[in-house]
Formats: sequence, structure tokens, C-alpha cells
Amino acid sequence: MCTAATYKTKDHYFGRNLDYEFSYNETVTITPRNYVFNFRKMGKIESHYAIIGMAFVQENYPLYYDATNEKGLSMAGLNFPNNACYNAFDPNKDNITPFELIPWILGQCATVKEARKLLSKINLLNENFSDALPLSPLHWMISDKDESIVVESTKDGLKVYDNPVGVMTNNPTFDFHLLNLANYMSLSRNDPVNNFSDKIELNTYSRGMGAIGLPGDLSSASRFVKAAFTRLNSISGDSESESISQFFHILASVAQQKGCCHVKGGYEYTIYSSCCNTDKGIYYYTTYENSQITGVNMHKENLDGNTLVSYPLILGQQINMQN
Repeated sequence: MCTAATYKTKDHYFGRNLDYEFSYNETVTITPRNYVFNFRKMGKIESHYAIIGMAFVQENYPLYYDATNEKGLSMAGLNFPNNACYNAFDPNKDNITPFELIPWILGQCATVKEARKLLSKINLLNENFSDALPLSPLHWMISDKDESIVVESTKDGLKVYDNPVGVMTNNPTFDFHLLNLANYMSLSRNDPVNNFSDKIELNTYSRGMGAIGLPGDLSSASRFVKAAFTRLNSISGDSESESISQFFHILASVAQQKGCCHVKGGYEYTIYSSCCNTDKGIYYYTTYENSQITGVNMHKENLDGNTLVSYPLILGQQINMQN
């Protein structure tokens, strides 16, 4: 399971937690403007916007988990089991496989508004990357500095939801998560007032009691509420250091620790957390055992090139000894 979020100070930021039981040895990968995308049913795109993000590169193809293009449009795919539904070929639509959706959108669109136009013509094709890599059940969050949407392909068709809270998790469908927030409308960053009864005096005994009832478990519904509350109430300075620090704190509020969520084959945990400054094209990340923030700047690479540039993740803890 995973959590994605946006955040805005002076610049705009986009990122996510990737929660899973094992890593695919993903890398921070830059796709330059002239790398040729060969789409399964839509031909080639030989020139497009440059893209930076986290990807599993297979057969020289970047399978992006989350990414941002040079115009500041960002996108992340999150697990959506038992709800995601992909389709047979439709001759009246743009047939795009789910693993091609991020390159298709980010390669051509500068804004969410432009992405909506492409999405209106898309049929998500039920075609695996290979026999060894079947499709993952996904839904997507797409954001620019002004708005955010969620894209879900279910048995009821392709749905595009406005995302006013700027976060996304996993199941159920996104409309449930928005409705579920109403169950928590009484939560506050401020001290609570006594609405229990005017016949008894009740006083706070601790700071933070306005948020009593805020979920803390690891379920996707609870993480959505927790991330939304944290993100919508977050305050930080406008500097790069303050902004990215606050963004990672938002993600940390819903991070998963090894041992707390048992799944078949091991334990789900937060393999990495990312934060991209979408205005500057700088992709920051931390890993489970490396809490030091590492950054990769797409504009320090040759964005007019035609070959992928990948940076392996720094996995081990980086400790700064002061004596």
C-alpha cells in the first residue's frame, strides 16, 4: 500500500511513500526529451517533455512509480487491488497500457487541464509488460501547482475525480475516501470545546486533544484521513529546506514500519519516500534505512539526450558524527 501527496509553499512539491514487502531495485531515472517511447498500440513518440522520477527499468524501459516532467506536472501510480479493471482493445480510443500511462501523460501534458483532455480519449489496455511482469492493479494521482485529480479505471469505466485534499492512498475508490472525511469533521488543530453536556465541566488535560479520534492504523482509509489532516494543517517556511522537511514529515505521519503489517512473504514497510520540487525538477528521496535526504536535479543532465539516466538509491544509513 502507499500514500501520495502534494504540498505548496513558494514552490510546488509532489511525492509519495512506496509501501511494499520487497524492492525491485528501483532507481531515480531521468528520461530525456529524445528518448523514444514505443507504445504498444499508439506508435512512437520520439520527442517529448523530459521526465524524472522513481522507476524500475526493464528492457531499457522506465516503469515509473511516480514522476514529474520538466513543466511541473506530476503523477504517481498506487496499488488498487480488486478495483482496477483494464479493458480489451477499443478501436475508437487511445489504447494505452497501464505501465505506459505515466509516460503518455507526462510526455505530452504540461498541466492537469491538458491531462484531462488525453484522459477523455484513453482506454486502459489489459496487456502485460511481459510474461514475467504482469500488470499491477493501479490508480493514479495527477497534480500540477494549481489542481490535483485521481484517475481510476474500474468495471464502471474510467473515472476522473477532482482531488481537493491533495492526498491519495489505496482502496476503496476515491469517492469513498472523500465521503469518509465527513466522519472526522469535528477534529481540529485547536483545543476542543465541551459539547458533551452543559451540565458537567470538562477540561483538557493535554495538548493536541482537538485531534482525538484521528486514525493511526495502517489501513488505506485511515492513512487517507491522517495524511489529509496532516497535509491540510501543515505550516512551514518557504525555503527549500523548510519545505522539503515538512513534506517528508507529512509522509512520515503515515509511514509503515517493518513488522507492523504482516503479508504473505514478509512485512510491508515504507521502502522509500519521495518529494519532488516540481518547479525546479529536483527529486528528493529517503529510504527505509537511510533517513538522510538525497537529491537528483534533472536539469544537471543533458535533457536533449536520447538515453535514460539512472541513479541507484543510497540505501544504507548516512550518519553525521559530531565528535
